[in-house]
Amino acid sequence: MKSLSILGSTGSIGLSTLDVIRQHPGRFRVTGLAEGHDVDQLARQIREFGPGIVSVRDEASARRLEDLLGPEKPEIRWGIDGAAAVGAAEGADMVVSAIVGAAGLKPTVSAIRAGKDIALANKETLVVAGALVMNLVREHGVTLLPVDSEHSAVFQSLSGHRNEDIRRIVLTASGGPFRNTPAEELKAVGPEQALKHPQWDMGAKITIDSATLMNKGLEVIEAHWLFNMPADRIGVVVHPQSIIHSMVEYIDGCVMAQLGAPDMRAPIAYAIAWPERCESGIKTLDLTEIGSLTFEEPDTKRFPALRLAFEALKAGRTCPAVLNAANEIAVAAFLENRIGFTDIPALVDRTLQAHEPFTPSSLEEYLEADAWARKTAREMATV
Repeated sequence: MKSLSILGSTGSIGLSTLDVIRQHPGRFRVTGLAEGHDVDQLARQIREFGPGIVSVRDEASARRLEDLLGPEKPEIRWGIDGAAAVGAAEGADMVVSAIVGAAGLKPTVSAIRAGKDIALANKETLVVAGALVMNLVREHGVTLLPVDSEHSAVFQSLSGHRNEDIRRIVLTASGGPFRNTPAEELKAVGPEQALKHPQWDMGAKITIDSATLMNKGLEVIEAHWLFNMPADRIGVVVHPQSIIHSMVEYIDGCVMAQLGAPDMRAPIAYAIAWPERCESGIKTLDLTEIGSLTFEEPDTKRFPALRLAFEALKAGRTCPAVLNAANEIAVAAFLENRIGFTDIPALVDRTLQAHEPFTPSSLEEYLEADAWARKTAREMATV
């Protein structure tokens, strides 16, 4: 039986992970849970799965959880340090890293240093501090398995093949809800429209990132670190049906692709059961029902976030961390109706232009760059 701790248990990835676990009571067990916003949901998860340690957003949430659970409660921590404690706690064979944003970096690093295998759904961990994290993965001999559907598809398409035979990696993008929206209409887009993704059911932040194509840009940076691939050998193609999750092109002209219904339970099941497979609960793919698959070039003029991500990756050093932090602030401001939709990439660009990149040598220095970018972007968003 494999023991799992889940960082971000009440978010969309966490809920999907628990759904897969629920289907296999004799195969997986839950040893730790960390959440950030939904104490009531966490209390229900604790009663169902019986973890030994949990973490919540803050001390007030911890006290409320204690009241909900009564005497039959696990060890309760709070804050980023609490999530890091869950990640490092004894008893877990694997940690599912699904906290949204850069907040997932420290808990994931804590889990790696504790020797836990990682099922990584928190792409920002590698976007912010890819060099540090991958060095720690090698140093501690842990296995890091991608959960993002695109990177899981690449990982599966690489199986059994030599890295030196790869020509390029091609990530697919749905194109989001505004794929065919004229540029002049994007300025008037509001949060309610942007949160209506045509294919995937995701949290608010990731859904907005998908609408701007920043999510694909962050995935390009993640792919660079996961697969040791330079930016000029990572491509992006818009595939509105979201059936082909990504592809690998080889030097002989052959392309390996992974297909499946757009449901995150499939890559989650693949990661937590690896090197085996297990039932995920998703529906069987019927290609005759789908009928056709189409592909388009991404429009980086209407959606400059993707271009900014490639530029940040090529610039290296602290630029990806700044890109990510500024984007998190910009998305939050958009969701609060403080800036417009097209202001999101513009704010990220302005923050990057104001940054003086440096080469970090520690986790603390990556976090310093992150903090600088957040402060700068907040100030710019109020102007």
